[in-house]
Amino acid sequence: MTQIEKLREIIDNSKYLVFFGGAGVSTASGIPDFRSSTGIFSERYGNIPIERIISHSFFMNNPSIFFDVYRDKLVFKDARPNDCHKTLAKLEEMGILKATITQNIDNLHQLAGSKKVLELHGSTYRNYCMNCHKFYDIDKVLDAKGVPMCECGGTIKPDVVLYEEALDYNIITESINHLLKADTLIIGGTSLSVYPAASFIDYFNGKNLVIINKGDTMKHTDATLVIHDDIAKVFRELGYLEA
Repeated sequence: MTQIEKLREIIDNSKYLVFFGGAGVSTASGIPDFRSSTGIFSERYGNIPIERIISHSFFMNNPSIFFDVYRDKLVFKDARPNDCHKTLAKLEEMGILKATITQNIDNLHQLAGSKKVLELHGSTYRNYCMNCHKFYDIDKVLDAKGVPMCECGGTIKPDVVLYEEALDYNIITESINHLLKADTLIIGGTSLSVYPAASFIDYFNGKNLVIINKGDTMKHTDATLVIHDDIAKVFRELGYLEA
């Protein structure tokens, strides 16, 4: 039995499948990852590391520079779902996949048709006024010159979790609840090096742990099945999109 056949068997026999994904899920859609040698964090804005710029303190103290980098490096409005996103949406439609937990902020799971998406780090598609809390879509930020401002005069902030900011408690709680119920957990496109998000998978105590990633992860020794390959390719080969 091939690895793809084994994965298909695991999925088909799952009663409560949960998917936990990272940046590698979206690289096939043309969105760069963060931590590889060619990732976003390998770049600088002048002499300032990009990783420092996407922190809460930098945003508050240097909003103009923050938004220059944010629009250029973190927003990919033209990106489209790949076969991983599409297959997950199909599995949810079939009633097999109960939740997609993602560290990504690109909205591609929703664009593919997924309904139950738990965004641990927020979304570039949501933005809110820090003064009156009115929400704005992605175009408000992209079309603004410099720092986007609300009609009330407040600064508009992307609804993404920056460094130094806490994750949303309700999203954490719901994610953990799904992980506790899952009989199968697929971890894809992540090395599980970003905390606290990566620590949540410790709540999984189900039968099958599957890891799909080009490199090793922190949990690969505990896995039922490990596939070192491009995740969009793996999900395409499963054949659900042809059904």
